[in-house]
Amino acid sequence: MNDRLSGFEVAHDDSFGARLLIDLDALADNWRLLRDLSSPARCAAVVKADGYGLGIGPVTTTLYAAGCRDFFVATVHEGLAARQHAAEARIYVMNCILPGIEPACRAADLIPVLASMEQVALWIASCIDKGEHPCALQIDTGMHRLGISVAEALALADDVTRPAGFSPVLVMSHLACADEPEHPLNKIQRDHFRDLTAAFDGIEASLTNSAGILLGEDYLFDLTRPGIALYGGYTPPDRDPCFRPVVTAEARVITIRQARAGETVGYGATHRLERDSRLAVCSIGYADGYLRAVSGHGTPLRDGGTAGASGYGGGRRLPVLGRVTMDMTVFDVTDLPEQALRPGEFVELFGHNVPIEEIAATGGTIGYELLTALGARYHRRYRQSTAEDFA
Repeated sequence: MNDRLSGFEVAHDDSFGARLLIDLDALADNWRLLRDLSSPARCAAVVKADGYGLGIGPVTTTLYAAGCRDFFVATVHEGLAARQHAAEARIYVMNCILPGIEPACRAADLIPVLASMEQVALWIASCIDKGEHPCALQIDTGMHRLGISVAEALALADDVTRPAGFSPVLVMSHLACADEPEHPLNKIQRDHFRDLTAAFDGIEASLTNSAGILLGEDYLFDLTRPGIALYGGYTPPDRDPCFRPVVTAEARVITIRQARAGETVGYGATHRLERDSRLAVCSIGYADGYLRAVSGHGTPLRDGGTAGASGYGGGRRLPVLGRVTMDMTVFDVTDLPEQALRPGEFVELFGHNVPIEEIAATGGTIGYELLTALGARYHRRYRQSTAEDFA
């Protein structure tokens, strides 16, 4: 463990029922790969939602040491946390600017992303009252979520009455379908955004997320904003490179039980055993973000006969049996030698042996949700080589 990160350790993991093994070297390598793919644009990092569930402190510290100087968060609270670990970085706050938080943005040198004309007016008033402070403008090019309209953006660009103290340093938009490379909306949004950047000549522009970086140079502009790929939760369709797994989630075995063929497992008796079995009861459940939808049986998604999730232990895949409950999940360890997995040891939920995207698909969701749903009951262990590796 690098001494620089020792402050992120909290307690010995013997007191936890589950743990996350977080490879900060893999995180830094993923950012460097995305940086290279983004060239000649700069590469930022999205560290919202507590660094996608991995800890905003260790994540921001690692990426800053790797060379990242632009960070995106969702809220001012997250921006204040990121600032503690990235002293000289630009930190953009994306969600909204509400009356009363302007002083916090100024005090911590955070850059608000203005996403409505009401927010623009609020920030202009703040600049008139308190002086110049940088901001960013989000423009809706077709997603219909956040952002001022194209017409509003063009009018603002041409507004000669705009005060000199109102000084955007970035215009940005967000791709709705970047993970579907052939979707026609990608080109429509790109072309709208290119027209807008011409109106805001001299101001940096940002359009692409993780998947958008792989759409090609026409989408890169000045700054890219990868998120999920940093954390190893995105596999590009039908192409290299692939990103290194960053997090391995593991659950401790509480006990191993014997059960006979014909008996049932778990709530609702939804799984009936077809053979004499050994069952590993593990300390993990939906309260920890291990979704009920990945159950082996007994949920609507599983009732159609689709297989549930599997863990990994003793060198084999271990199917989930019955329903995932709040605190416990049962895995089938019948095919393991009896001493291959014992109480107190761990079953991998996702990581190098069980890809996070596979578990997400089993639960009818995406890797983003699994990562950001990781709860406080995991002991987070950070692995990193020396700081010189970032040179």
